[in-house]
Amino acid sequence: MIDDYGREKAWRLLTEWTASESLRKHALAVEACVVACGEAEADRLGLAGEEREAFRNLYSTTALLHDFDYERHPTAEEHPFVGARELEQLGWPAELRTAILGHAQYSGVPRDTHLAKSLFACDELAGFLTACALVKPTKAIADVQVASVRKKMKDKAFARNVNREDIVQGATELGVDLDAHIAFCIEAMKKRAEELGL
Repeated sequence: MIDDYGREKAWRLLTEWTASESLRKHALAVEACVVACGEAEADRLGLAGEEREAFRNLYSTTALLHDFDYERHPTAEEHPFVGARELEQLGWPAELRTAILGHAQYSGVPRDTHLAKSLFACDELAGFLTACALVKPTKAIADVQVASVRKKMKDKAFARNVNREDIVQGATELGVDLDAHIAFCIEAMKKRAEELGL
């Protein structure tokens, strides 16, 4: 199953549907954060070997594909529904598709799994952290501090497309402190800073 629905296949599908470099980088930033959440959960569950690899793979591919249809279908009527239908036709796992549907508040799909909660908790935040990094003179995620992120969250003019309520709600649903979650995601993105251009 990992081979059939692995990261490479997810990346190919994403790049086939998404030409925008910034949308691709958003997918990678969300992946960095969601995989870190998945690895922490795998540790908690005591997963090892192939079971752990399959678990990590599910988190990785879900994050990469969460917005893969957005460039072609950006409206709330179509995204992420068109993508979820396409993924179903292609045979991607139900848990992945449900989490992707759930990351859009307006879909009405509940976030019942750790995967779905992780995707929702990391999606808007990863975008916001990217914006915070890009206004630094260095444009480096390594220079982003939790306190400055919290301050920028109060500035409605900054990264105005990012839904602050979703960031707060995401941490609550995941059962983590917001500052701790911000710090956790900064660390996850720092590990892939080069790939993210940050």
